[in-house]
Amino acid sequence: MLRELLIKTGAVCMLAFVFASPALAADGAANRVESIDGFRDTPMLPGGKWHLHDPDRPQPRIVTPGATFSQNAAAPSDAEVLFDGKDLVKWQNNRGQDATWKVADGYVETAARGGGIRTRGKWADSQLHLEWASPTPPRGTGQDRGNSGVLINGMYEVQVPDSYHAKTYPHGQAGAIYGQSPPLVNASKPPGEWQTYDIIFESPRWSGRGELLKKACITVLHNGIVVQNHYEFTDGITGEVPWKSLSKYPRPHPPQVFIELQDHNNPVRYRNIWVRPLGEYDKP
Repeated sequence: MLRELLIKTGAVCMLAFVFASPALAADGAANRVESIDGFRDTPMLPGGKWHLHDPDRPQPRIVTPGATFSQNAAAPSDAEVLFDGKDLVKWQNNRGQDATWKVADGYVETAARGGGIRTRGKWADSQLHLEWASPTPPRGTGQDRGNSGVLINGMYEVQVPDSYHAKTYPHGQAGAIYGQSPPLVNASKPPGEWQTYDIIFESPRWSGRGELLKKACITVLHNGIVVQNHYEFTDGITGEVPWKSLSKYPRPHPPQVFIELQDHNNPVRYRNIWVRPLGEYDKP
């Protein structure tokens, strides 16, 4: 989720809804419960029957990914390497200053309460590759468990939490488009293991009069498994909209957008980040 929105809007802490786990009951531990965070008093999502952040929405089925997929994938010849494990020269904080997250052993780790970092460069329609690992041993539950995110232009978010044997509202799980679309399946690996995101993003387009001509669109592969299939954003998440209210498309912005890694006060690690333009048909 967007920590910045919580701070700006003063949103209340998330409620926890608990349900008895049949598996635990079968083990003679009926007094143990699993917490699923979320809300039932938020607006209904467009075109569906679920509330925003609804804990009752069905959990995506679990699929065990292959041992490796695109891990340590070398950048193609037309890609720009954003992080090679050595430094953050191509990144800055939200104030335009040098990024100060910890870099060690080929990875970069979020700095607790240090704010997100974003690329200095911008791209329109693009293919993004990155690898991430949630904290081990795991701590917390729901949205407080290994939470981070990949934000595009600060408004279109692919969620990055620890969703291995862990539950939260479905459009807040790993591979979800935060607040909009749950992943098709839960393809998470255990905490501490490296996971991959391969993200294809198409920027929205507006006319010169500010009319929305083409919505933003995204495809996401999580550990080699398609979890978002050419999903068309219903809106963008911006600071103009309270966190517990439905979002809306932002004001028109250029097709060229930056990439941001979110700090959510959890020590999430990233490595091997590169991006390349998609190009256009019949335009060498």
